[in-house]
Amino acid sequence: MNERIAYQDYPAGLLAGMRKTQDFIESSGLDHGLLELLYMRVSQINSCAYCMDMHYKKGLHYGETPLRLISVSAWRETPYYSEAEQAVLEFAETMTHMHAEAHTDGLHDGLRKHFTQQEIAILSLAVAQINSWNRLMRSFGAVPGNFKV
Repeated sequence: MNERIAYQDYPAGLLAGMRKTQDFIESSGLDHGLLELLYMRVSQINSCAYCMDMHYKKGLHYGETPLRLISVSAWRETPYYSEAEQAVLEFAETMTHMHAEAHTDGLHDGLRKHFTQQEIAILSLAVAQINSWNRLMRSFGAVPGNFKV
């Protein structure tokens, strides 16, 4: 991949706005490992190599195992994820693909078993945020491999 817009050429306000939202999500009290699984899965769906590299490394930093991080695309076929994690991954996939017929009350019922309404709202924001990061990094041609936690 060729870098199309270098980091130093990103508009200052763009990163400031994205970072403010990211800081809000990260300080929400939601488990960082759970968020990294969510970010990794959405980044896989969107084929954002830069974000997959980042969230693999951050996931390890927050205590996730390599096996769980690399298996997240096949979460339905593995015993590695809790019911709460499965509900979040299903929600993240549905929100990313935006199939209206799949976004049902049942999807939210699965989340409500494990999360408060406020936590579900923050999970919704986290899915929207990683989708935005994925699209920006792909558009800019961000080169994976150099991210450090």
